[in-house]
Amino acid sequence: MTSAADRPARPTRRAFLAHAGALGGLCLAAPALGAGLEWPVRFGLTGVVVRENLAFFREWGGYLRQRLRRPVEFVQRRSYREVMQLLESGEVDFAWICGFPFVRAREAGYVTLVAVPEYRGEPLYRSYVIVHRDSPHQSLAGLRDKVFAFSDPDSNSGYLAPREMLSSVTDAPEAFFRQTFFTFDHAETVEAVAERVADGGAVDSYVWEHLQRSNPALAERTRVVERSELFGFPPVVARRSGDGFLTAGMTDALLGMHGDDEGRDLLAALDLDRFAAHPPDLYDGITQMATRLSNPAWRTFVP
Repeated sequence: MTSAADRPARPTRRAFLAHAGALGGLCLAAPALGAGLEWPVRFGLTGVVVRENLAFFREWGGYLRQRLRRPVEFVQRRSYREVMQLLESGEVDFAWICGFPFVRAREAGYVTLVAVPEYRGEPLYRSYVIVHRDSPHQSLAGLRDKVFAFSDPDSNSGYLAPREMLSSVTDAPEAFFRQTFFTFDHAETVEAVAERVADGGAVDSYVWEHLQRSNPALAERTRVVERSELFGFPPVVARRSGDGFLTAGMTDALLGMHGDDEGRDLLAALDLDRFAAHPPDLYDGITQMATRLSNPAWRTFVP
């Protein structure tokens, strides 16, 4: 088998490649109050949110700016690892990340939990294994010797959880698929499967369901064949060594979004109910799964 570690992510079409390059350094800045008299608040974005709607992030940046009294920049990077490096180095103040990077960064001691999105009444989501809508395959087991798209090596729903699901169908996970690759974006995993670049893929349930509404022409060319257990929804975190007053302000701004019309409209655009306060142990299931998957049988499957 050719492993995901042996090759870069493969684009599904030329626009895929152009989009991937643009993500490397794009910052979306809300207009500054005081014409630059304040340093901007930098907020990292990863593949846990569909990022193509630039107008939305400008509106959200403006909303946060009014409450923080500071300009806000959304900083997009291609991989979770890049955003976590920005957090650790202090180059971003906050980030919306995946649960797997969160539990590792929490253990390392450089992030603190700010808020957890609630989706359809719960702070929870799943990993979905998807195939093309016309695929004959009805389960993960049917994808043996096929091409499979993971989202990111540091993703819970796009890499860790599907590896756990594989443990129920094979004793040799490193040899199960004929070929694997990373897309580094859940929406692009859906695209890879929709365009038959991959026979199957692992995606964040929230992103797939959001695409059902926002881009049905894409999402409806795929279908779900496996669902993982429930996990804590990808959280918003802050640098532990950051400005405590700023962290408190961001926490209040996010937790208060469902309490005013503008905030509710922004949440509706994301298909979220609200941001809420939840304890870090919401993510203990991810920690336990990562521990189980650290055994020698899986080591050749890790990039």
